[in-house]
Amino acid sequence: MQPDNLSKQLEFIKEIDKLKYIQRKTRLFNSDRNENDAEHSWHLALMALVLAEHSNEEVDLLKVLKMVLIHDIVEIDAGDTFLFDAHRDSSKETEQLAAKRIFGMLPEKQADEFMAIWEEFEGGSTVEAKFAHSLDRLEPVLQNDSNQGGTWAEYNVPYEKVIGKVSVMDKGSSVLWGHAEKLIGSFYAEE
Repeated sequence: MQPDNLSKQLEFIKEIDKLKYIQRKTRLFNSDRNENDAEHSWHLALMALVLAEHSNEEVDLLKVLKMVLIHDIVEIDAGDTFLFDAHRDSSKETEQLAAKRIFGMLPEKQADEFMAIWEEFEGGSTVEAKFAHSLDRLEPVLQNDSNQGGTWAEYNVPYEKVIGKVSVMDKGSSVLWGHAEKLIGSFYAEE
């Protein structure tokens, strides 16, 4: 280990503390308080541990954990973009620059690993990325269900748009998608 690796790693750890200040639109279960990105990432990591058996295919759980823990770190620079925001796709370049800056704080080998894992998550084509995306979509569905529609109701998001954005879950877990689809349908049936 190079002598300056520890100092780089500690600077990175200090930097990612900022994730605790990035507010998401979704609220905690049965709560008026918005979730922050650090809470979201922690919750997804535990969901991965608990729900891995429901992945469509066997996954490398450690890789899934890495993905869900680092996937939103770029929001320290780029900010959180609401899933149903019309300008969501335009944030990709900003997120790429953020990933290079933040992961670049680490020693080169770790920086390359984190960048590769983040890019794999963003690409969404591997078994692990598909399952991680399923978890990333499931958590807000569960939160919105516990909050009488939460952001769907607050921002008047139509059923078709919710289904269109959340149905990606099916690629990683048809079981979790089936559950989410029922919850979404129940909320919109009550409107």
